[in-house]
Amino acid sequence: MTNDELLKQVTASLEKASGEFTAKAEAAFKEAKAAGDMTTATKAAIDKVASDFNALNQAQTALKAQLGEVEQAVVASSSGAGQRAVAMSAGAQVIGHEGLKDFAARVAGNERSRVSIPVNAALISTGVAQGIVEPQRLPGIDVKPKQRLFIRDLIAPGRTTAPAIFWVQQTGFTNAARVVAENTAKPYSDITFGSKITAVSTIAHLFKASKQILDDFSQLQSLIDLEMNYGLKYAEEQEILFGDGTGVHLLGIVPQATDYSPAGIPDGATPIDALRWAMLQTQLARVPASGHVLHFTDWAKIELQKDTLGRYIIGNPQGTTEPRLWNLPVVPTEIPAFLGKFLTGAFATAAQLFDREDANVVISTENTDDFEKNMVTVRCEERAALAVYRPEAFVFGTLPVPPAA
Repeated sequence: MTNDELLKQVTASLEKASGEFTAKAEAAFKEAKAAGDMTTATKAAIDKVASDFNALNQAQTALKAQLGEVEQAVVASSSGAGQRAVAMSAGAQVIGHEGLKDFAARVAGNERSRVSIPVNAALISTGVAQGIVEPQRLPGIDVKPKQRLFIRDLIAPGRTTAPAIFWVQQTGFTNAARVVAENTAKPYSDITFGSKITAVSTIAHLFKASKQILDDFSQLQSLIDLEMNYGLKYAEEQEILFGDGTGVHLLGIVPQATDYSPAGIPDGATPIDALRWAMLQTQLARVPASGHVLHFTDWAKIELQKDTLGRYIIGNPQGTTEPRLWNLPVVPTEIPAFLGKFLTGAFATAAQLFDREDANVVISTENTDDFEKNMVTVRCEERAALAVYRPEAFVFGTLPVPPAA
């Protein structure tokens, strides 16, 4: 069976599983509301359907990625471009740029100079299924650590060439579909929309360095990759999550998200249970979740949970895989406002980040008194806009305190 045929089969199974998941979720929710809890059998049944659904979803994503990689390989080979260029890090692209060599030569001759270096998709994971997992970073003079996931890695990517984007947000859906008799009026369903205009925001920072740093390109690469690139991602993550939409700020996901509703959850719920219940909440909104966001501290507490025999429930001290819970990726963040909180949602379908200007690096000796003091200024910036199409697809809430052992 070819990959195309297998993808069609998996997609058909996924649609069937989604329907079963929704039906069982609604039945479970009604049962919980009526009785104040759900039976063990119902919980086990819905957990199995959820696990099958998520597994099929991951299989579909992997197959799409494989097919996409094959297409990219064909295009690259026909154009003579190698895959190595695609995977270059931000710093590697900077030090490999021809303009930087000329810039360094002019600075060495005490000439005033400036160079602008584009960093193509520097902040986007490349060669990975829908940007879910960050690849191993290319080694330079030092072996660099594998970076953590960022919220951008979960959100659908987009491009724009305008200073603002106009888009439509679905704000509600009332389903009135039902069986009707012949020669009778059909019912009207109600779907409400709201038009939105979102301005492109600029995220940037810079640092100063001695011009002697240009004599050590490997050190410059390390600084750009480990400091400037990371700093830009961290600021971007805060805007995507908590931006209030005022002034030049993005309107983030959390201010628009639906509040977590623990109604009907079994007594003695743990943080793991709460995340599973939040997944049910997004499923009932017809937008299955694709990831979780937690503070590093809270994620560590979850990984350290043990059963009555002292065995880790989900944590594995020897594990090397990326963080996952209920078969969905977990993005741990160090943003202080996230401590004790969580965000579960359909990041891949209900939100999109539009890049107006990819991360780029500019090196100059013409900023303030750089020429006089033999200094250079390095600036790293990007421009982007965020659209949240379905606010009800995101659930934000407070993690419950685990019951005492």
